[in-house]
Amino acid sequence: MIHTVLAFLGLAAGLALLMKGADIFVDAGVGIARKLRLSPVLIGLTIISMGTSIPELVISTTAALRGANDLAVANAVGANIFNLLFILGLAAMVHPMLVRFGEVSREFWLSTGAAVFLLAITLSGTAQIPRFAAIMMLVVYVAYIVFLVRQAPRTAPNEKTTQAEAAGNERKLSTYIGIAILAAVLIFLGGQLTVWAAGEMGPILGLSERVVGLTIVSIATSLPELIIILIACKRGENEMAVGTIVGSNIFNIMVVLGVSGAIVPLAVSTGTLVDLAVLVGGCVLFFIFVTTQKRLARWEGTIMAAVYLGYMGWLLVG
Repeated sequence: MIHTVLAFLGLAAGLALLMKGADIFVDAGVGIARKLRLSPVLIGLTIISMGTSIPELVISTTAALRGANDLAVANAVGANIFNLLFILGLAAMVHPMLVRFGEVSREFWLSTGAAVFLLAITLSGTAQIPRFAAIMMLVVYVAYIVFLVRQAPRTAPNEKTTQAEAAGNERKLSTYIGIAILAAVLIFLGGQLTVWAAGEMGPILGLSERVVGLTIVSIATSLPELIIILIACKRGENEMAVGTIVGSNIFNIMVVLGVSGAIVPLAVSTGTLVDLAVLVGGCVLFFIFVTTQKRLARWEGTIMAAVYLGYMGWLLVG
């Protein structure tokens, strides 16, 4: 009984540290980006999507180091499925989304291509994500970020910002960097606690590492994206909402699994092939919806959320 309580408390504490750390990191990252005069679009595609995905990175990397391959892979793949089907589906149910697909098409195809590549690698007969494939994903992601930085225009300092800096109300770049380091420490500690607790909870609940990663862990670590997307949709910033989800999904596969797989080749179970197929199918469904009507209507969002809930039910019952 005491062991069970400690596992649940450890999970709650670990996730709390992850969420708070990610929140602080995003704020610090945005501050750094503004100091460097980066554009809002670039901030959304890089700083925000990276910051909200740091919990997944820490958990999967820690799990890989401890030999918990199913948890490492399921955490990243499960977060992407949750982001794409449930978060965007729920957002459309709350507020129908007009989507200019052309503005996020490059990122969407990169995200979908990464999922297809991962599925193809795991179907190749090796039953693992080999180190060379993981390194390849990291190289492509770095090239993508360099391309974004080179293409995105810098924002000119406005009068209001200049006055705030002159009055000493704006934090210094070194302060933002220090805050980001503090946030990274919180995230690291949260990741250690979460992986330990998830490993303990599986046997208690009668669930495998894969199912724990696809449900409890991936959903919990995707809560920052859920909050950001709902706020963005309420404000009518649909492209930012879709861009954040797609950017996060790119990071989850290419960096989260890239770093984890570069450390140690990740064995992939048969069930993970099904999860990857669901992710690719979700990408196809989203593409059909946003390109036929140029929007994500309530009924379409309902279908996406229902598909996710059905998938979760199948996981838990099976």
